[in-house]
Amino acid sequence: MTDKFMRTTILSLTLSLLACCGTLLAQQTDTLSLRQQSIVAIAANTATGNLENLETAFACGLDDGMTVNEIKEVLVHAYAYCGFPRSLRALQTFMQVLDERKAQGITDTVGRDATPVNDSRDKYTRGAELLEKLSGAPKNAPKTGYAAFAPIIEQYLKEHLFCDIFERDLLTWQERELATVSILSALGKGVEPMLKSHSAICLRQGITEGQLHQMTEMVNGMK
Repeated sequence: MTDKFMRTTILSLTLSLLACCGTLLAQQTDTLSLRQQSIVAIAANTATGNLENLETAFACGLDDGMTVNEIKEVLVHAYAYCGFPRSLRALQTFMQVLDERKAQGITDTVGRDATPVNDSRDKYTRGAELLEKLSGAPKNAPKTGYAAFAPIIEQYLKEHLFCDIFERDLLTWQERELATVSILSALGKGVEPMLKSHSAICLRQGITEGQLHQMTEMVNGMK
């Protein structure tokens, strides 16, 4: 066997191996991680009020490495999309799960708090800027639709949702949007325009179409 033939053979095998690794990597990145699956399950079951499934989702999230504060943040985030009653019941259920795990000798990691935000600008400006980065929509675009019809709700959205909530760094923007789409999917009929717009933001934030499809299958399986 000549040196040239050996080099060619080794090169071919190397390229084949790299191709296989590339395909495997692509498949892996097109699948939700365990952390992302936990966020989907927690957010969706919070929206529907399925407390029994929520208990399981909490346990899975903790076992897969989410901290107590990160899970609490998913539940706090959820109230903006499915209301205080669902969010508060989820928080109460989470407290119960933590007490039960503690009684079983399980020590769950509390984790860090959100990093303080040092920005003296007004909340509306900060929220508008964040929403522009999140969605790509110009922050100074003319107000239309509900924003023109009821300007105060647009103010609340910018100041509270996209400033007070999205500025908290316990979850990434991608994770918050994944939670949002999971909640809207679980709510189902009547929120289609919001689901469409937040799905687009998810894609913009790096979630793939395959991951969105997996999320939809997960949520549908919980109903």
